[in-house]
Amino acid sequence: MRREMRRLSTPLLLSWAVGLALIATQAANGQFTGNFELRPFVVGLIPVVGNGAVGGVSIDAAGVLARSDLDTVGRLREARLNALSPIDSELAATSRCRKISLRRLSAAIDARRLTREPLDDALQNLAGLTRIEFVFLFPEDQDIVLAGPAEGWRVDDRGNVVGLKSGQPALQLDDLVIALRTAKAATSGRGISCSIDPTEDGLKRLRPLLKSATFSEATVDRLAHALGPQQVTITGIPPSSHFAHVLVAADFLMKRLGMNFERAPVEGLPSYMELLASRTAPRPKSAMPRWWMAPKYEPLLKDADGLAWQLNGGVQTLTEDGYLGSSGAVTPTGREDPLAKNWADAMTNNYAALAKALPVFAELRNCIDLAVVAALLVKENLQGKSGCDLSLLLDENRIAVAEHPIPKTVDSRASFIRKGRDWIISLSGGIQVDSWSALDRYEMSAELPKMRAASIPAKTHRWWWD
Repeated sequence: MRREMRRLSTPLLLSWAVGLALIATQAANGQFTGNFELRPFVVGLIPVVGNGAVGGVSIDAAGVLARSDLDTVGRLREARLNALSPIDSELAATSRCRKISLRRLSAAIDARRLTREPLDDALQNLAGLTRIEFVFLFPEDQDIVLAGPAEGWRVDDRGNVVGLKSGQPALQLDDLVIALRTAKAATSGRGISCSIDPTEDGLKRLRPLLKSATFSEATVDRLAHALGPQQVTITGIPPSSHFAHVLVAADFLMKRLGMNFERAPVEGLPSYMELLASRTAPRPKSAMPRWWMAPKYEPLLKDADGLAWQLNGGVQTLTEDGYLGSSGAVTPTGREDPLAKNWADAMTNNYAALAKALPVFAELRNCIDLAVVAALLVKENLQGKSGCDLSLLLDENRIAVAEHPIPKTVDSRASFIRKGRDWIISLSGGIQVDSWSALDRYEMSAELPKMRAASIPAKTHRWWWD
């Protein structure tokens, strides 16, 4: 315990500390009864540096988003370096297909919950898994096994915890928990989404300024001031969760790349404003492009018995024009501006490279993978078919996820390129995770039974193996 408390002295606090302190206080006062259900056991990390910086995006106590400054990034990196424990040599090894038993994972978490021991890095990082490619059922063991590439982890220059070799972030336990708990609701129209949009009042104030015949740096500043803070809307998941922070950070960075507030760190992805500068064709004066990211999956592969499944998915960027009316409301037109679509396609085509350079986009892909896996478990009743008990992970009274500041607003910024008297402003973006749509198409695979046979749970109590 003494060694663990030294770890708590670093700026990166483990979220279970509050519950542990409560029990210690009660014991000192003679009130301890041995009941460990006083507070749910919390999984996930709460980085207090930068108020919960995820993907280089900070959210302050008031819920305002901003790009993390270098000082915050440096302190976050130092805190995470201090908090990381040495990695087991087997875990550090690169694995083409590492397996995780959900039954044993749940048991390992429960053992620590009952003794109020902290979860180690291996549990928080799901044994270094960087993607989920396979889902295997083993009814004879009452188990569901997730499998995919994995490796050890390190802290990169921006404070992200990423793979030792690939630089890709590991899947997070608290994201898995959120995906499992929200999967059933996603089929009833309450899908997972994130959107950053201006208010109608802000758009109403903006409209008169856009009729100005002269534009200058001062005019552009007035545009941003008139528009005011943009609102962050999150549906389908707790807005204080790490899962939600990943969606918001990815959406925020997508808009920054598109509007040329920062350059994309990959070739082949100019900003939308650069594409606009080279455009010769006119466009409607009140047209406003919107971009959002969504899952892009090939048909799932399955075996004849429904005991083995394979995922092959990614992320795509989509676009649609909107029309700014006099009331301040933006009405979708159902049309795609060719230039806006060119930028969306360029981001889709360069997504793999972008995810490697900016790990938050890989984290978004991880979260989508987890949401699709969770939807698969519900739709195909894989929990009932396998006999695997996931009740602990689904129980909010026993297991809670770490809570971060809730994202609420983003200060507006205007990026303007003069094209005669024409103007274009990107006002909204978003992420839509329709996890159930990825399950609409299946194809049979004769190879999956062989993969499943090679992934039989190891004869050990360990919850992961290669």
